[in-house]
Amino acid sequence: MSLVGNLEDLGLGEILQIVSLSRKSGVLAIHSAGQVANVVFRQGQVVKAGSSARPVLLDELLVSRQIVDPTGVESARCLQEDGGYRQRLGDILVAQGMVEGAVLEELVREQIEQIVYSLFVWHEGTFDFELQENLDVVDDSRTDQLQFQLTQGLNAQFLAMEGSLRLDEQLHERESGGDGEGPEPDEAEENVDFAFDLLLEPSVDDSIRTVPVLPKRYMVIVDDDQGTLAAMAAHFGENGYEVISCDKGEDALIAIDTLFRAGWQPTLVIDLIMPRMDGSGLLGGLELLELLHDNFPQLPTIVLADHGTGDAERRVRELGYGLMGKPSKTDIVAPAICSAFCERLGRKVTLAEEGEPPGPADTVNISDELRMEMGEEGVPTVPQVQSTGISLLRGMLEELNDPALGGGIILLVLRFASEFMARAVIFVVKENEIAGLGQFGIEDRELPADVLVRAMRIPRGEESVFSRVVESQLPVKLHLDDSRWSGYLREQLGGNPAEVFLGPIISEGKVVALLYGDNGDEHRPIGDTDSLEIFLSQAGITMEKVLLQRRLKDKSPEGM
Repeated sequence: MSLVGNLEDLGLGEILQIVSLSRKSGVLAIHSAGQVANVVFRQGQVVKAGSSARPVLLDELLVSRQIVDPTGVESARCLQEDGGYRQRLGDILVAQGMVEGAVLEELVREQIEQIVYSLFVWHEGTFDFELQENLDVVDDSRTDQLQFQLTQGLNAQFLAMEGSLRLDEQLHERESGGDGEGPEPDEAEENVDFAFDLLLEPSVDDSIRTVPVLPKRYMVIVDDDQGTLAAMAAHFGENGYEVISCDKGEDALIAIDTLFRAGWQPTLVIDLIMPRMDGSGLLGGLELLELLHDNFPQLPTIVLADHGTGDAERRVRELGYGLMGKPSKTDIVAPAICSAFCERLGRKVTLAEEGEPPGPADTVNISDELRMEMGEEGVPTVPQVQSTGISLLRGMLEELNDPALGGGIILLVLRFASEFMARAVIFVVKENEIAGLGQFGIEDRELPADVLVRAMRIPRGEESVFSRVVESQLPVKLHLDDSRWSGYLREQLGGNPAEVFLGPIISEGKVVALLYGDNGDEHRPIGDTDSLEIFLSQAGITMEKVLLQRRLKDKSPEGM
């Protein structure tokens, strides 16, 4: 898991919660208004932090608080230099007996808290969380401000809540004229950062906490298709549920965690095929499920998919969740199909809440099955030859031309490609190489599929199936030959597909990305891809528009 984005879209409180729940190790880098900060995590716990806006030098801090005298600090510095800066100053001071380890831990803990709390006022800027299992090489000890790393980290969720609460108190104090009086505790609870503002009852002492009597049952629905999300929310809202709708996995994770910590036991309905939290692929629902399984395995959960996903479906069943199909975007708008689907989903939800084990998945031709339930004539009872997807193309083009799309073009390409083939990979075409970017349907083996794909590299100057498409700028269907780089694709992606599809995304006259797709070991041809090729050409045009708008913004007085 990696997270990249803007603070305007995802605040520090939400980021801390997500990393805490995922129990990952790594470095969160935040850039805002010319300032930079880093927060280091070990298994979801904060073990170090630094900020250019709040420089804190350990040696100066120890001397100013009269914990260590200047002579002792200078001696430790010399030892550090003689040792080639392989040790942090704090570790040397403890080893030399100049300061007790517990005293240093408490001092550094206090500084980390203050640094993290100060970052909550950074409302604009960018963030990037990078996985880093070996934290010993995170930074150079010469540039490490705190010169010490906590053994027992700080709870990131506590920091998230406390930081949001302090920020709210500051805002309230300013609005009240700076009289120094903070808000009442209950008021602060109700006005904290939106990640925690779900109209929950104020928290009470854990020793007297009881499970609340719910006037309604809570349900969290996660789906990036707004039409499907709205239909499900309306249905369950009319049937006694308090529904929290989320179109992003990170928002859902925060909502579920907040409800759970307040004593609620929500029911979950999660779309399997949606963007990942870092935008790198389409199985964001599976990513969310794995995090939920680690943290909230007891919550009743139904997983939805609008087409088969092979390995992802097997993983859902391994995790013990129920899986059912959902209508396509073009079918969900039909009132009769929508109603039949919601009724069927409602029955599945009831069984999950009663603790029934999940039954067999029903993800194939769900729309046809619903039509048969409604008694419509002429519904095919056997799988048909795949259509050209023209009916779906219209809706996808509308999404592609949405001004709010931003950087989601590649995700839409992968989503549309999933209608035609069992698996696909997006490669970005760089000056000297063709590199993996995102995927769907690739089977996890020794490495997670996204890690595997992002590590893939093919030299642009060498002959390969990709170089032919880059030169011709035309889509092709072909059989992988016995050349070196075709063998590389087979080895990395697994299987020996009967046919592969390669389609270019062209922007400003150059191929900037390539779509690779196949049906794995199913040994069936790709089928008609006319509408997919149309979509790829439109994706390139949209990229040109986005780039042009960005350049115009940079040249405008506001952007300068």
